[in-house]
Parts: sequence; C-alpha cells; structure tokens
Amino acid sequence: MTVVLVILALLIIVFIVSLVRIRNSIIGLRNHCEEAWGNIDAQLTRRHDLVPNLVETVKGYASHETEAFEKVAVARADAMTARGTRQSARSEQQLTAALADLRAVTENYPELRATENFRQLSSNLSEVERQIQVSRDAYNAGVQAYNTKIQIFPNSIVAKMGNFEPKNFFEVEDLSDLEPVEVNLGD
Repeated sequence: MTVVLVILALLIIVFIVSLVRIRNSIIGLRNHCEEAWGNIDAQLTRRHDLVPNLVETVKGYASHETEAFEKVAVARADAMTARGTRQSARSEQQLTAALADLRAVTENYPELRATENFRQLSSNLSEVERQIQVSRDAYNAGVQAYNTKIQIFPNSIVAKMGNFEPKNFFEVEDLSDLEPVEVNLGD
C-alpha cells in the first residue's frame, strides 16, 4: 500500500512539475514577444521623429507640394496614435506610402537631393526602416513560437487555464489596397 502511495505521490509531483514547466515556458515566450514588440515600437518612434525633419527639408525646396506634406503629416499622426499590431501595421503602411510620395517629389529637385542634410536624413530613415524590418522579423518569429507553444497538446490545456491568448503578427500588407489618406487643404 505504501509503495502505491509513494508512486502515486511521485506521479502527482511529476505532473505538477510538468505543468509548472509548461506554464513557465509559455510565460517566457510571451515575454519575449513583448520585448520584441518594444523593439519595434522604439524603431517606429525613431522613424516618427525623423519624418518632420525630412518634411521641413523638402519644404525648403518644394514648398508648393502641399498635398505630399499633408499626406505625410496625417499618416504620421495616425501612426503615432496607433495601438496594437494590426492598427500599427496599417498606419505604418500608410506612412510608408506617404513617404514614398514625398520621395517621388524629391526626384524633381536634384539640388535638394544633393544637400548634406537631405542625404543624412534619407540615410537615417533608410537605416531605421531596415531596423524596423529586422525587429519585425524577430517579433514575428517570437509570435510564431508562442502561438505554436500555446496550441500544441498538452500546452493548450495549461494555456487555456492561464488565459494565454494567441498574438497577432506584425504584417505589412500589400500597399495597393490602402485607402487614400484624406487631405483637407482648406484653411
């Protein structure tokens, strides 16, 4: 009888330890995702900080291109207030499209592209965009690992008991389906 109780106690201990290990590994992956999102957020903030300087530099040469400036301003404001991965991805796509329009405007001004300030801002923006891509890849890899971990058995039972929800990927969709940014040039 005591041997059966000892074996039962050992099985219960092994079961509890297994549940704790599963829960801790899920928490570790969730925290990794949150850290990776923080890295994306930091790069997006750097990007948002560079945009006004780029716009002001372009305005000095192409002050009549108000539509492009307005698009960038509206898209930047939307991007800065976006919350969550889906809303952030969509607003960042609109900012990217607006910046592409602004870059197209600069093609008409070779003297602008030749200035050191513009070249430095463009270079900084390109580097930030590269860092966003790297951070996005790391975040999405973490989300993939986390979502897989909480969906496989027996982890799914522990995840359900712990209210662990799947996370959204930070996906950049095709820019061709974006709705145009409304610009009010009145006033």
